[in-house]
Amino acid sequence: MYLYPHECFRGGFYSNPMKITKAELDLMNTMRVLWEQHGVWTRMAITSMVFGLPDEEMVVNRLLQNPVDFANTLKFFYGDEIASKFSDLLKSHLVIASQLVKAAKAGDNKSATEAEKKWYENADEIAIFLSYINPYWSRESWKAMLHEHLALVKAEAVAMLTKDYAAGIKVYDKIESQALEMADMMAEGIIKQFSY
Repeated sequence: MYLYPHECFRGGFYSNPMKITKAELDLMNTMRVLWEQHGVWTRMAITSMVFGLPDEEMVVNRLLQNPVDFANTLKFFYGDEIASKFSDLLKSHLVIASQLVKAAKAGDNKSATEAEKKWYENADEIAIFLSYINPYWSRESWKAMLHEHLALVKAEAVAMLTKDYAAGIKVYDKIESQALEMADMMAEGIIKQFSY
């Protein structure tokens, strides 16, 4: 039975020790870093956009490095073409999110609604694509995870736009936890598919 890292840790000690290879651990850690960075740089980009900070362009550029970093990891398993396709889908996810935040900030409800619709369509495309390239990645599981991610990111942006900073912090804690679940699901699927 494969356990996620967070399932092994109970009350400050490892209550259910398991053996994993160094390659498996490295993959799990890489996926956790990538998904963690996805959440962190998304939050920083939203903050910069909402408050019109002078670092907005630099922060957004750093955020857009995240899909490239994912591609560099995935191409080892799936090759350049598939890795590039995932990168393109994830980049679209980020660009649409930016459009949504900017429309909401401007009070343009029509554009915000259109962007949100595209955002969910993109999430469904990502879920379909992931289930296509790995038989251990369920389309429905990824769709549920990605839809939850979008709802949390939207709540985070709304909290900032309405100056409810305490709520924004609570939402970010949920985003972080959920990002680690996506990372572990991604790593588990690769480990099962390639049996290493």
